[in-house]
Amino acid sequence: MKAEHREQIDKIMAKMICRKHFRCVESGFEHLCKARDFGGNNFLDCLDPDPSQCPFALRFDDQHLCECPLRVYLAKKLGK
Repeated sequence: MKAEHREQIDKIMAKMICRKHFRCVESGFEHLCKARDFGGNNFLDCLDPDPSQCPFALRFDDQHLCECPLRVYLAKKLGK
């Protein structure tokens, strides 16, 4: 991973609280929640089976949007 991406990830992590204790980062991004980038600026389409348990899942009509800043960055900048 490029140093610029690592620096940005560190900045994002410093500004947020994660109930999962940044398991995604600690696992080397192997344990990421299921999400799909649909082109929205600050959101992803949440594909987890039970998104209602996630504090970053925002219900919108019949779907959930992911607004986790770290997950959005990973999807949009690193394609994860």
